[in-house]
Amino acid sequence: MSVLVVTGTGTGVGKTVVTAALAALAHAGGRRVAVLKPAQTGVGPDEPGDVDEVTRLAGGVTTRELRRYPDPLAPERAAQRSGIAVVRPAEAAQAAGELAETHDLVLIEGAGGLLVRFDGDGATLADLAWALSAPLLVVAQAGLGTLNATALTAEVALARGLNVLGVVIGSWPARPDLAALCNVTDLPVAAGAPLLGALPEGAGELDRATFLTAARAGLSPWFGGDFDAERFHKGLST
Repeated sequence: MSVLVVTGTGTGVGKTVVTAALAALAHAGGRRVAVLKPAQTGVGPDEPGDVDEVTRLAGGVTTRELRRYPDPLAPERAAQRSGIAVVRPAEAAQAAGELAETHDLVLIEGAGGLLVRFDGDGATLADLAWALSAPLLVVAQAGLGTLNATALTAEVALARGLNVLGVVIGSWPARPDLAALCNVTDLPVAAGAPLLGALPEGAGELDRATFLTAARAGLSPWFGGDFDAERFHKGLST
């Protein structure tokens, strides 16, 4: 795959850390990697954004941010309040295509969930994925409430003709509760796609070398890692 869209079941589920982990493994494997963030919200002009976090964790990857809005809101509303132009799917698709010409893998990280609006016409990350014929990787929370959000995301993707490649738990707790333990089995059912990883809680605070080790342990061989869902499940006790 040359383009992969990373979406989440909501805000704060670990999309940036998962994107960085994907980038780190691909880069370590000798692939030329680019990360595209169409809309960054809630970050000021001189503050580090998600692409800066990816660079810190993954190292030598190309990053591109199309628009930055200071208010921590959905991109459409943040654009309205700031007076900065909205991001159009065609613009983001063109940027992804340009990056794909010179890179082996382009990762596109969304803002919030799959149907968060980019503009007044209702364009979303789903439209961008469809325009690129790119698969989706869904990042989900571990605990209570995640199954409904994951199922809704997958159902929308299916209805729009998108391919959900799999689901990754963005932050696996050091002390998982009963809901999290059960969700290891139930999340793939909700997503209609396999569990392709679980990154440890706090992975975003690691140094680059340790993060690469965590990424390798926490992501599927599909992405260059060692994660095995069956082995992971057997290692847990419910």
